[in-house]
Amino acid sequence: MDIPKAIKRNAMANSLEITMRVGKLGLNESVVDELKQQLVKRKLVKMKVNQGVATGASERKHLFESISSESGSILVFQRGNIAVFWSGS
Repeated sequence: MDIPKAIKRNAMANSLEITMRVGKLGLNESVVDELKQQLVKRKLVKMKVNQGVATGASERKHLFESISSESGSILVFQRGNIAVFWSGS
């Protein structure tokens, strides 16, 4: 699916607030459920992974892709330990 330019632009905006954090427990069912609930209320959800949860860039990328697939969302943007997910609608 192609992501609209407006969605990409909004995802990269610094004004978009982080509304989710992945803590030391890492990816679990509650993280996925929370993301699903937030995507019902808003189009974009910005997530931050705490240090030590995913150490390398490839590990973080894999974590964000896993969250995206399990929640049925689209990973729009990722930089470092921050990612933005889109509901797709």
